[in-house]
Amino acid sequence: MSHSEHERDKNYPDIAPGYERPEGHDAEEGIGTYLTGLGLATLLTAVSFFIARTTLVWQPSIPVALAVLAIAQMGVHLVFFLQITTGPDNVNNVMALFFGVLIVLLLLGGSLFIMAHLNQNMMPMDQIMQMQR
Repeated sequence: MSHSEHERDKNYPDIAPGYERPEGHDAEEGIGTYLTGLGLATLLTAVSFFIARTTLVWQPSIPVALAVLAIAQMGVHLVFFLQITTGPDNVNNVMALFFGVLIVLLLLGGSLFIMAHLNQNMMPMDQIMQMQR
């Protein structure tokens, strides 16, 4: 390590990849990003409540519309609040997110599978009644 690199390391703390601030990136830009995300999240939430409570929308399309708005809400949170982008310095964050989603889907799928097959694995009711005597 050269002398200039050693001096730089003393003055600047170790920062993980993806957390470096580019030159000219002010705090106002960061706050603006969060406020934009807050505005979009609030708008999507209000639209979801409107769609769920109104009679102006065709009834069978309400679950589909709510699912689309929920996915959009997740996208807003990922981009504006968690700052997950597709940049080269953000690969680990994206991989960790996909791994977390995979684990949640496996748990959800396994739970639904177990609950769907509970009746097959249960003892018939007449045998249960005989055991209680």
